[in-house]
Amino acid sequence: MARPDLTVRGAGIFGLSIAWEAARRGARVRVIETARIGAGSSGGLVGALAPHVPGQWNDKKAFQLDSLLMAEAFWAAVDAGSGLASGYARTGRLQPLADERAVAAARARGAEADILWQGRAVWQVVPAAGAGGWQPDSPTGWLVHDTLSARINPRAALSSLAGAIRARGGDIGPDDGDVRGPVIWATGTAGLEALSADQGRPAGGGVKGQAALLAHDASAHPQLLIDGLHIVPHGNGTVAIGSTSERTWSDPVATDDRLEALIRRAGAACPALAGAAVLERWAGLRPRAATRAPMLGAWPGRDGQFIANGGFKTGFGMAPKVARVMADLVLDQTDRIPPALRVEASL
Repeated sequence: MARPDLTVRGAGIFGLSIAWEAARRGARVRVIETARIGAGSSGGLVGALAPHVPGQWNDKKAFQLDSLLMAEAFWAAVDAGSGLASGYARTGRLQPLADERAVAAARARGAEADILWQGRAVWQVVPAAGAGGWQPDSPTGWLVHDTLSARINPRAALSSLAGAIRARGGDIGPDDGDVRGPVIWATGTAGLEALSADQGRPAGGGVKGQAALLAHDASAHPQLLIDGLHIVPHGNGTVAIGSTSERTWSDPVATDDRLEALIRRAGAACPALAGAAVLERWAGLRPRAATRAPMLGAWPGRDGQFIANGGFKTGFGMAPKVARVMADLVLDQTDRIPPALRVEASL
């Protein structure tokens, strides 16, 4: 392969998205992956691309909004480049409202969304009875419906990205020692641990999550968020549910009773899922930066090396804009990373 203009370490969602954006701009790209594509948390099951609540606006929420609004065009280009399907669809989301105070707060957030979301999506309070039979139980009879949330099939999306990168002449493979050009480290939990050791202070770490895939076709329906439980119908006749957030564990990739409790909760909250066959159970570590926001920018003290990490629960939703700002920084030397997402913010 010709000498690359950019080397990316890590074939998860951040690494592959950045590599695709760089290849799309004409860079020669090499992605180094020591295990397999999606070996970390990017190879999970859920695929919920969901916004933060409108209100109390900040750099992180604005960045995420931009990324979610970019997502449809981003994934359409990836899929066109690879000839594969990522499973992206902007199908919206429903959330039950527990009491009248929650209803009032949700209506106020809807008014804020009218402004903050630029008229390109809505956050509205709707009656549960009019939600098409897929709605969760709501003590108040009201739900939040937002039209910004989308779904993606994580593994299909990574395959589509990899195919699009290779179609542009990029290389994805193991480390053979031939690393040239700027290097972007998108290595998940291991990368956070390496940065912490290098800087002598904690930059973040892994948080275990567990999820499951159920056999039920609800592909025409929106995703649900019920007391932190994500229920995400995919286009292939499955429904993903998750996930736990565990700071302590004995085995980072083993499923246990915590996941079984989620499966029972999903069946109780959405009767259509009660008794659905469990096709797969998954567990893994998600990289959480100290600020809970993505960590982007130059690696302190290492010339020509950069970091894209800390996707945690929002990696797929943040990926289109992460790819853009990292390509701007590394290829064009243009820094558009907001202060809250800079590497220094987590150190």
